[in-house]
Amino acid sequence: MFVTGYAVMAGAAERLVLGYDSFGNICGRKNTPVEGAPLSGQDMTNKKYVFFLNSCNLEMKSLKVSSLSLCVSSCPEEQLNSLEDLLSFARNNGSCLCIYNLNVSSYTLAPKAAELCPTLPVPPSKSFPLLNRCVPQSPECYSKYVSVLISMVNDMDVFHRILSGILAGRDTVIGLSVLALAFSFLLVLAFRFIGTLLVHTLIALLVFGLLFVSGVLWWLYYDYRNDPSTELETEKENVKFLLGYAIFSTAVTVVLLSLILVLRRRLQATVQLFRIVGEVIGRIPFLLFQPLGTFLILMMFWAFWVAVLLSLGTAGTAQTTSGGQVEYRALSGICYMVWYHFVGLIWTSEFILACQQMTIAGAVVTCYFNR
Repeated sequence: MFVTGYAVMAGAAERLVLGYDSFGNICGRKNTPVEGAPLSGQDMTNKKYVFFLNSCNLEMKSLKVSSLSLCVSSCPEEQLNSLEDLLSFARNNGSCLCIYNLNVSSYTLAPKAAELCPTLPVPPSKSFPLLNRCVPQSPECYSKYVSVLISMVNDMDVFHRILSGILAGRDTVIGLSVLALAFSFLLVLAFRFIGTLLVHTLIALLVFGLLFVSGVLWWLYYDYRNDPSTELETEKENVKFLLGYAIFSTAVTVVLLSLILVLRRRLQATVQLFRIVGEVIGRIPFLLFQPLGTFLILMMFWAFWVAVLLSLGTAGTAQTTSGGQVEYRALSGICYMVWYHFVGLIWTSEFILACQQMTIAGAVVTCYFNR
């Protein structure tokens, strides 16, 4: 609870999700002024996208993007080649791509307009689906943009890589979670109606998988060993490792097949156990919905955990730099809180799963001894 309270008070996850400009303004909301930054504290409710003034030549310096960034109401979807194009885009779309203190009517008149406006030509860009960043669409600029993001991730510590991984793989995690939920329902239904067939099917798949893996490894070893192009020492070492894997896989296959052969007479006991499970599910049909309850509880807890993690990752103090710009510097001791928070994730998840197991065990035991 202490970590959660500290993260809520000191963190600002909305900076990561909504994005912010170089002057301390968070895009898509009203902001409070930062001392020493005259362009901070602006109302960005209608400006939801982060736009980099030099998106084709971004550079990273100490995990900071060298280009100035602004909050804009829309990203330019067509290339802008001149200050006149910037003026026309601002008037037609209501999206100003120059520094805030430069009036729109002065885009083509101010002597320092070239310094206060984006580098020309401005490539066409589209907003990123989640983080509301204007990503350039031209191949050259896009490749440089992505390379900067990759270098930034590589320079981050483990904690920030975890944050980036969560945001990048959120769809995959959600999809796999839903798939696991559906598979658990199918498995429970299989216990209820086709216990005998399920046992024999699982054993057949196990035997086939063991034989298939061992056969493929031996075939690869034979193929690489007789390949005349295998001359490098590293390739020869790989052949030796492949031989070791094949021998190990074969040994495991022999041991497991021997156990299956010896214990084949006890398969009926396993089938009988599944039949009892089916009877219990028939008497307590709501057990089928118990994994759904656990799934919902885990999803709520994980969402809460990620929110706290994002808040910890953005905990920092605003400090002004030259030119009235604002930088957020991480607070000391955050790393230790993150690792403690990670241990809390494992412990709490296991506790929720243990509660599920205790609930199911109690229901099954009560039903079995009160038949």
